[in-house]
Amino acid sequence: MGGVLAKADPAREAAFRALLATHNGAYLNVELPNQLRQLSHQDAAFATELAHGTARLQGSYDQIIVRAAGRELKTMQPAVIVVLRMVAHQLLSMRVPAHAAISSGVDLASRVAGERTKGIVNAISRKIAARDLDGWLAQLPGEPLAVQTHHPQWIVDAYAQALPQAELEPALAANNVPAQVCLAAYPGLCELTELAGEPTAYSPYGVRAAKPPGEYPPVAEHRAGVQDEGSQLVCLALARAAQPGRWLDLCAGPGGKTALLRGLGIDTALYATELHGHRAQLVKQNLSGYAAVGRQSAVLVADGVKPPFQPGIFQAVLADVPCTGLGALRRRPDARWRKADADLPELVALQKALLRSAIELTAPGGVVAYVTCSPHPAETSEVLHSVLEPSVKLLDAPSFLPEVRDAASRADSRFIQLWPHRHQTDAMFCALIGRIAQ
Repeated sequence: MGGVLAKADPAREAAFRALLATHNGAYLNVELPNQLRQLSHQDAAFATELAHGTARLQGSYDQIIVRAAGRELKTMQPAVIVVLRMVAHQLLSMRVPAHAAISSGVDLASRVAGERTKGIVNAISRKIAARDLDGWLAQLPGEPLAVQTHHPQWIVDAYAQALPQAELEPALAANNVPAQVCLAAYPGLCELTELAGEPTAYSPYGVRAAKPPGEYPPVAEHRAGVQDEGSQLVCLALARAAQPGRWLDLCAGPGGKTALLRGLGIDTALYATELHGHRAQLVKQNLSGYAAVGRQSAVLVADGVKPPFQPGIFQAVLADVPCTGLGALRRRPDARWRKADADLPELVALQKALLRSAIELTAPGGVVAYVTCSPHPAETSEVLHSVLEPSVKLLDAPSFLPEVRDAASRADSRFIQLWPHRHQTDAMFCALIGRIAQ
């Protein structure tokens, strides 16, 4: 059972290891790069497509496997479940011949789950191959839009609240198109011309990468970083709205936004807090390019709800709060199956607490940017309207990004809501809150 893997098929084995770790609670965007390091470019590309695609359609494949097997997933070993998901993706969504998908799956199962699983995996795989994806989807229960776009119903419902009806299906479909890697050239450290690729549509610091990030010297030297254009834009909006002075990134890890704020805030003293020590180290690493040229920042391991600062001392506070991640489903394909609507109350309570903390830390005349990578109303507009008080006012956030078309939220035109299908960014939300001068 579970012996050492042979090296006959390194691409599929790398995908399997990453997906099994994800099945056991790891994050695919963290685990998969660890598995790709020793692969050729061709094998890495295949493993990435296999792992990401399998994770993206996991909920659909699980229902297909149950119907093909005539038994529940809980009766199977985790390794067998992962192999069958991979076989299903190759059969139904990739241009892999059926005999290759099935034989490779049977071989992999025998090595990771034992010889006795060969017959089970072979039989279930052949039943999966009997229909195409559309044929299987027609057999699955649920609302047609959720089934056809491979989203849990609660996510479809959340998107439906945040978008006009005509944009709902395009928005969900955009989550199934892998996002191109985007880089940010940190101001004062890196020129855009040093990053080969297509400049982004709106951010003056962004480039769509033409090669793996590790092959860019500025990235290795922390003069640039991997960062979606939407994340760059919310930082730019805050920097344009805020005055010089002390700036704070309240939930800083892993530090991409922190580094961009450091570059945008020329006459600022930048502080960053992060609850977890290992993530605080990533923040320091992302800021190391600026430290090398004498532009220091203070990074503290601290709870943003109870930060170690006096109230009212910051001119700008970025509160990029933990959220469901529904705005980054195209780059985090496992996220749609990892969270559930039952997770919202605990997350929302934390978001409100962090926003109240951010407001308290802001000086009169200062600005808070409340940011989430989620368009869910419960995490965005509802949080904002629940914590507003007489000492603050909502600013017209889209006016600070005049170059971005259709950036206003449907819930409140003073909020920024970006979308993959509109802007080719993650679905970033941003509200700017001004602390009223006494």
